[in-house]
Amino acid sequence: MAHIKTGGTTKGNRDSISKRLGVKLYGGQVAIPGNIIIRQKGTKYHPGNGVKMGKDFTLFAVKEGTVNFKNRLNRKIVEVI
Repeated sequence: MAHIKTGGTTKGNRDSISKRLGVKLYGGQVAIPGNIIIRQKGTKYHPGNGVKMGKDFTLFAVKEGTVNFKNRLNRKIVEVI
């Protein structure tokens, strides 16, 4: 039998890496094509004019302009004007 208890000292000391989700460009900020506006899981925000959605639900700008957030039909819409 072992005299030193070492096996379980770090058990449960694991955590997942954060995914850095959230808004990257806020309303009023200037976006150029390709700029990521929001990283999200699911469609918390929906794309509007000048914005497209990637396969991982990332919203990004497709034209140059100012980022604008608005609500339409109980949906949060992001657009580049």
